[in-house]
Amino acid sequence: MRIAFILLFTYFSFNAAAQNIAQKINAAVNTFLNNEQLKHAIVSLYVTDENGTKVYALNEEYGLAPASTQKIFTSIAALSLLGRDFTYKTEIGYTGNISNGNLNGDLIIKGYGDPTFGSWRYSNTKPASVLNFIVGSIKKAGINNINGNVILDDGAFSYQPLPGGYIWDDTGNYYGSGSWAINWRENQYDLILKPGKNIGDTSTIIKTSPAINVKAYSNFITTAQPNSGDNTILYLPPYSDNAFAEGTIPAGVKDFTVSGALPYAAGQLTTELDSSFQKNKMPIKGSIISGDSFVKQYKTIPHAENIIATYSSPTLDSIVYWFLQKSINLYGECLLKTIAYQEHNYGSTDFGVADLKKFWQQNGIDSSSVNISDGSGLSPQNRVTTHALVSALLYAKKQSWFQSFYNALPLYNNMKLKSGTISACRAFAGYHTASDGKKYVMAIIVNNYDAGKGNVTPKIFKVLDALK
Repeated sequence: MRIAFILLFTYFSFNAAAQNIAQKINAAVNTFLNNEQLKHAIVSLYVTDENGTKVYALNEEYGLAPASTQKIFTSIAALSLLGRDFTYKTEIGYTGNISNGNLNGDLIIKGYGDPTFGSWRYSNTKPASVLNFIVGSIKKAGINNINGNVILDDGAFSYQPLPGGYIWDDTGNYYGSGSWAINWRENQYDLILKPGKNIGDTSTIIKTSPAINVKAYSNFITTAQPNSGDNTILYLPPYSDNAFAEGTIPAGVKDFTVSGALPYAAGQLTTELDSSFQKNKMPIKGSIISGDSFVKQYKTIPHAENIIATYSSPTLDSIVYWFLQKSINLYGECLLKTIAYQEHNYGSTDFGVADLKKFWQQNGIDSSSVNISDGSGLSPQNRVTTHALVSALLYAKKQSWFQSFYNALPLYNNMKLKSGTISACRAFAGYHTASDGKKYVMAIIVNNYDAGKGNVTPKIFKVLDALK
C-alpha cells in the first residue's frame, strides 16, 4: 500500500510539473503571438522531454520553411549512413607506364566530393598542403616528367552543381556555391573592394583572392554610410567567366572584403595546380584538363589504371562539426550527394533528396513532413515540421555517435541549438537541460514575420526561456 501511494504521488508530482512547464510555455507563446511583428506570421513549436513525451505543441504538423535547421536531417542521416569515421578520398593515379622518371600516359586526380579539399579550416587541408601532397606523391612515385595530360576527374557527381531550389540572388555568393566531385577552397573567393570617397560613389575592385579566371567583372557596388555593413550581391553563374556585382559597402574603411562562389572548382584548381607544377619544375607535355571538358565533347574521362596515392579528408564527425557550427551550405550539399553516391554510384541532388527522405521514413518520419529540395536548407521552398525536427533529434540521442553530434551544435541563448535564417524565417532546434535537471528537445519555426519591425530572435528566446 505504501509503495502504491509513493508511485501515485510521484505520478501526480510529475504530471503537475509537466502541466506547470506547459503553462509557462503557453504564457510565453501568447505574449509572443500578440506582438505586432507576428501579425501575419505562422509559428510552430514542439517540445518533448528526453524520452519523447510531449510537453507542448503548437502547429507542430505544419510544414514551414526551416532554413538551416534543415541541416539537422542531413547531418544525422550522414552520420548514420556513412559513419562517424567516414573520410572522403581523392585518388591520384595514372594511365600508361613510368620509365626513367617519365610518365608515358596521363596523370589522373579523381575526386569523390570532399568539401574540405583546399579548405582553410584544417591545417592539412589548406591549399598549399594539398598541392604539396599532390606534387610530393607524384615525385615519390618516381615521376619527374608527364608526357601526357593531367586530368581532374570530377565525374562522380552530377555536373549540375546547384540544387534546383536555390535562387539567383544566392548562387553567386559564397553561401550559395555549387558542389562538385572536386571542390576547392570551399568553392569560395574573396572580392576586395575600395569604397569611394563620397556616399553614392562607385567602389573600386582591388583584386580577387585567389585570382580567378573571368573575362570581365562589372562592378556596380556603391558606397554607403559608415558602418552600414555588407549589402552586396555577387553574380557569377556556374561555368561562367563573366561576373557582376551590385549593392553597397560602407564608407570610411581602407578596403572591404565580400565573398563569392567560384564558378567551377576544378577550373580554379587547374590554374593553381599548373602554377605548382611549374614552381616544382615538373613539366607537362600535354595540358591540365578538367572533367567538364570531356563532358562537353561527349567523351569518357580516362580511368586511372594505377593509384599512387590517396588523399584523405578529416573524419565525418569533424566535418559535421563545422557544418553545424558555421552552417556551411556547401558541406550539406556534398553530404547529400555523397549519400546518393554510396547508394547509386553517382552523386546528384535529386538522388540524395530521395535517399534522405527514404532514410527518415524508415526511421518513423513521414516523408511529407520533410518536403525538401536540398541538403542545407537554403532553398526557400523547403518545408518541414517541428514535429519532424524533434523526432530526428530524439533519434540522434539513441545513437553511438550522439556526443559528436551534440558537440557540433552551436550555443544560442545558453542552449544547444541549430539556428536557421532566410528571408522572413527564423528557426531554432536542439536540446536543453533545465535548472532542475530536466532535459528537453525542442524546435521552433517562425515564418513570415515582419522583419522591418526589428530582430525577432530575442522574442523567440523569451519563449524558449520558459524551459530554463
